[in-house]
Parts: sequence; C-alpha cells; structure tokens
Amino acid sequence: MADDPVFKALADSTRRLLLDRLYERDGRSLTELESDLEMTRFGVMKHLRVLEDAGLVVTRRSGREKLHYLNPVPIRLIHDRWIDKYTEHRVSALADLKRELEETA
Repeated sequence: MADDPVFKALADSTRRLLLDRLYERDGRSLTELESDLEMTRFGVMKHLRVLEDAGLVVTRRSGREKLHYLNPVPIRLIHDRWIDKYTEHRVSALADLKRELEETA
C-alpha cells in the first residue's frame, strides 16, 4: 500500500523528532540535525534515509553540504485519507447542534 512507508516512518519517535526539527526550521544539515540527538551520525543518517524513502524529507546539495527539507504532502494525504473522513460526521453534527441552539436562543 502507498501509505505504508509513511506510516512506518512516522512510527518511530526519533524520526518524528527529526520532522519536528525540520518543521521548526527547514534546510538543516546532517550536523545540525544530529546535534541534539544521543545517537551516532550513522544512526541519524539511517533515520533520514527512511524519511526520504517515504517522501517526508527531500534533500538538496548546497556546496559540500546536503540540506534536508520537510515535505508535508505525504502527511496531508494520510490526514485526508485516514483522519478527515472519520471526523466529518462529528463536525457536521456539532455544526447542526450549534445552528439549532442559536435558533432556539
């Protein structure tokens, strides 16, 4: 299934932390990303590779550095496919309730 690599990537807390760091500031080098982690450089590289394979991180070379950027599109697609459809009924029920309460007031 197309969503499986994204779910696998998001299942790990270290990978989620890396995504959070890229969300805070995009375009970070491996050195910047590994600075706060108690993990080897090689370990961080392995996590970044999983994120890249899932399409959650894209890279670009800038001179000798490889910069990492967050790609939020796969997460949005999961939201639309797996979360949004399950909340629609509740949201419309709340909107109906609000409308009814305002009409009676």
